[in-house]
Amino acid sequence: MIIIPARVGSSRFPNKVLADIAGLPMVIRTAKAIEGIDRVAIATDSEEVVNIANEYNITAIMTSLEHNSGTDRIYEASKKLNLLEDEVIINVQGDEPFIETEVVQAVFDLTNKNKKNSKIMMNSCYKRINNPEADDPNIVKVVTTDNDLALYFSRAKVPYPRDHHFDAYKGHLGIYGFTKNSLERFCQLSSAPLEEIEKLEQLRALYHGYEVAMVEVSSKSFGIDTPEDLEKALKLFININ
Repeated sequence: MIIIPARVGSSRFPNKVLADIAGLPMVIRTAKAIEGIDRVAIATDSEEVVNIANEYNITAIMTSLEHNSGTDRIYEASKKLNLLEDEVIINVQGDEPFIETEVVQAVFDLTNKNKKNSKIMMNSCYKRINNPEADDPNIVKVVTTDNDLALYFSRAKVPYPRDHHFDAYKGHLGIYGFTKNSLERFCQLSSAPLEEIEKLEQLRALYHGYEVAMVEVSSKSFGIDTPEDLEKALKLFININ
C-alpha cells in the first residue's frame, strides 16, 4: 500500500498540500500520479484534507496532530487500516505531484524483494546529480556500497573530492519502502544523534545497525517546499503537458 503523509502546518508554506496544481490539490495530484501501482491512502491531521480526499474517492485516514515525522504518521495510518505485518508500505510525500510512476514502482519492487530480510529496515532510491547540484544542502546525498546499501546520508557534499573533480554524486529521493513490521520497528527506535544533527530520519536506521537498501532511478521530479517551488512546478507541469 502507498500511504501519503499530508500535514497542513508547514512553516515555510502553510497548507501547501492543498495548493492548486492545474486544477487539483497537490496531495490529490500526487495520489493520482501513483494510484496505478497499489492501493493509495492519505494520512493527514486535517479534516479538510479528509473531506477533499473523499470528493476524489481517495481513502484518507485522520491521524494525530502530535507526530514529529511523516513516518510516524503513516505508521498510525497503517494500524488504523489493519494492514498485515508483511504488507509492503511505500511512503510518498504529499508534495511530489510530478513523481514518476516508474520511481515509486522501483521502490515498491525493491521493498517486495527485501521484505523477508530482517537486516533491511528501509528501502529507498537515488538519482545521479552533478557537482554543482551536490552543493545544495536541500538535496540529500547518499553514499552506497557496491550492491547499493546505504553507508551514509548527508546534506553535506559526500563523498568529498579531496584530490580531483568528482561528478557522480547520488541524490537521495525521499520515498521509503517498509513492511508494516519494519515500519513498526523503525518507529520504536530511539532518535539518533546523527539524525538530530542532519535532520534526516533515515540515519536512525543506520545508527541502530540496520540496513537501508537503495535503487538507482531516473527522475525530474522535485518536492515543493516554498511558494517559489510551486511556481517552478507549475511551469514544469505546463511544459510536460
